[in-house]
Amino acid sequence: MRLIFGVLAILSALIFFLPEPEGFPILEYHQVTDAPPEPGFEVYNVPPAEFAAQLDYLQAQGYTTITLQDFMRAVHGKATLPEKPIVLTFDDGYEDNFSVMFPLLKARGMTAVVYVITNELGKKNYLKLDELKAMQNYGLEIGSHTADHLPLTTLDKEMQLRQIRESKIFLEWSGLKTIYSLSYPNGAFDSELEKILREENYLTAVTGEAGLNNLSTNPYELYRVHIRKPRFGLTEFKFRLWKAKFFAKFRSLVN
Repeated sequence: MRLIFGVLAILSALIFFLPEPEGFPILEYHQVTDAPPEPGFEVYNVPPAEFAAQLDYLQAQGYTTITLQDFMRAVHGKATLPEKPIVLTFDDGYEDNFSVMFPLLKARGMTAVVYVITNELGKKNYLKLDELKAMQNYGLEIGSHTADHLPLTTLDKEMQLRQIRESKIFLEWSGLKTIYSLSYPNGAFDSELEKILREENYLTAVTGEAGLNNLSTNPYELYRVHIRKPRFGLTEFKFRLWKAKFFAKFRSLVN
């Protein structure tokens, strides 16, 4: 046991003194609401006042929000990224993303990526198609969180394809612009899913693994750091941003 702690201490020290890693963070949110969360989802609700403070902090630190389409334009040399880019993502497609989150972003001239479970659209507490179109027309990117939010690695190939394809087709046939990005349900992914995504004309996919992203990152295995309901205000938010850097340093050390 002492040996294990000793090794961990040495690794931590090495990581601490490594130079700052290249890359930008992608933040993973779900709901922005004061409403009581459903049992088991307590950590997914970020109160609006806390979220607004986080946005103000990011702007004060010089971050500029981008979408993943912006990222891919830079990958292909069609655009350049701002000095300190950051991507805000919202999983599941809750209605408060439109009624609460969207106005807070608009007031600050910021953008985001909203991933929706298409078979939940229009149900209680979930987004409606006209709300998605309004956000997309403003400049937010709309992405797929599959049709039913089933962990893709637990499904056979036929069902994987259906979940990935049907969500994209439904959104596009419902009048939204082309869907290019997917969020893996529960963060579950493998290399075989990348093949399906490429065949179905997706350009990016986000995981639940912490780290930073740059132009060399596999666009189908983009790193994200989860922003939970904070117990310690901005201090906890700053720690989440640091966590992304820590894991980026760790990977550079072991690779």
